[in-house]
Amino acid sequence: MKYIVLGLGNFGRALAIRLTELGHEVIGVDNRMAKVEELKEKITHTVRMDTTDADAMGALPLKDADAAIVAIGEDEGASLLTTALLKQLRVKRIIGRVVSDLQKTVLEAMDIDEYITPEEESAARLAMRLDNIDIVDSFKISDRYSIIETKVPSKYVGMTLKQANLTNKYRVIVLTTIKSTARQENGKTKINKEATGIAQSDTVLAEGDILVLFGELKDTNRLIQKGE
Repeated sequence: MKYIVLGLGNFGRALAIRLTELGHEVIGVDNRMAKVEELKEKITHTVRMDTTDADAMGALPLKDADAAIVAIGEDEGASLLTTALLKQLRVKRIIGRVVSDLQKTVLEAMDIDEYITPEEESAARLAMRLDNIDIVDSFKISDRYSIIETKVPSKYVGMTLKQANLTNKYRVIVLTTIKSTARQENGKTKINKEATGIAQSDTVLAEGDILVLFGELKDTNRLIQKGE
């Protein structure tokens, strides 16, 4: 798929690199030459451009893109004007970045109903980790349900998933397990994490593994507390 990422600050940069790593064609756009030069070897294409310039924007292959993501965060005015130009140019899928309630209101007035709040989402994930040290990471699916990464409770180390019976006991679904391996690189220890595939009834829960769970937070917390 082809994506255009407008704004190559910290968020836009990370998004563009990750999409490229996943095999997508990515055009990264920014008005700062340093940002463009930094990423020219890391993503498919980079373009130095003022995204608030209608003529310049019209030169981008916007109609061929599966989505245009406005990743500008530090300049709300530029972000909104860029989004308005995309709307005017009839881009089929526009994803806006929201950094304030006012910006969200304006996007909704433009009929942009797909937007992201990376700062708010990151804060929520960090808060969950701080609230429970056994939670490695989390992703909120809805008001009720989340995907949680947590260390295998000591009580279940050595058991298979069938023996642990977590779904019936705690009303959570184990999606996969993640194993961590250490390797030396340039004199430094690097930790590599790799999912083991879709969890099966005979999957063995090893010490140090991470469970990836789907369920309600109250049920996940119950598992963590009772599995210690």
